[in-house]
Amino acid sequence: MFRPALSLACLLLMSLPAFTAETAEPFSIVLLPDTQNYSEKFPDTYVQQTVWIRQNQEKENIEFVIHLGDIVQTASVEEEWMNAHRAMRLLDGIVPYSMVPGNHDQTKQDGQITRNTTLYNKYFGPERFSIEPWYGGNFEGVNDNNYVFFEAGGEQFMVISLEFCARDEVLKWANKVAAAHPDHKVIMATHSYLKQGGRDTSAPQGYGISGNSGEEQWQKFVSKNPNVFLVVCGHVGTSYHQTSTNEAGKPVHEVLVDYQNLANGGDGWLRVLEFVPVENKIKAKTYSPVVDSFKTEAPHQYELEFQMTGEPVAAE
Repeated sequence: MFRPALSLACLLLMSLPAFTAETAEPFSIVLLPDTQNYSEKFPDTYVQQTVWIRQNQEKENIEFVIHLGDIVQTASVEEEWMNAHRAMRLLDGIVPYSMVPGNHDQTKQDGQITRNTTLYNKYFGPERFSIEPWYGGNFEGVNDNNYVFFEAGGEQFMVISLEFCARDEVLKWANKVAAAHPDHKVIMATHSYLKQGGRDTSAPQGYGISGNSGEEQWQKFVSKNPNVFLVVCGHVGTSYHQTSTNEAGKPVHEVLVDYQNLANGGDGWLRVLEFVPVENKIKAKTYSPVVDSFKTEAPHQYELEFQMTGEPVAAE
């Protein structure tokens, strides 16, 4: 039987080692929690955070940055948005990042938030990100709900960022986005989802808007999509994490990070999630470029099991 000769390119590809957990390098994503105090009173702290990310992009192999909402303190004060812009623009062209509005990023009327995100979309709207190859899209033409992509460790990832207490129509959209990308490992980012001890069951009560609590977001979106493996949020001034099991029987890590109640509006603490393929782990560490120190105690430093490229993790 005649068999055509293999091309040189094919022979070279065949000679390369398979991309496995043993060959994949560790990489990191950075969580930026609640910068509202920095945008209002300590803009240099916000800049120090993004400067550190920029300067350590190669050392930490930072592949993506996720803001957790409450970018500013008062949504109607444009100076705060300008401070946030000055900090975040330091990452433009260096490290891809996603933004999502928190409750403080929406203007108020009679003491209640209105889902008016005009200034958020002026500074962090689709126009800012649509030129980027990693930007996927948004819901209804504004960036309150958006999805983005990145590749790392031989895997394809997608970050779906959802508005504060996402509405039913938003969760339906998010379900379609996640289902349309079954080969991507999905991170859901939103401002309010967890509280100390578990998922929040109360919000949006007291905020004057309709929407879904953290528990309802779990039931209507997170638990239904087998490719969602991580949920990250802020809003509540503490650090907490838990692991739940979705409808497909797979683990979902849920992570809360928020240091806004600490000295100087938070002292610049940020969370680094280091993915280590050879160990099938995510190692969480907390660092501040302001005090140049790590928080090494629980719940600020911990490890999570996460199956990446390679053989399944052996049960103990």
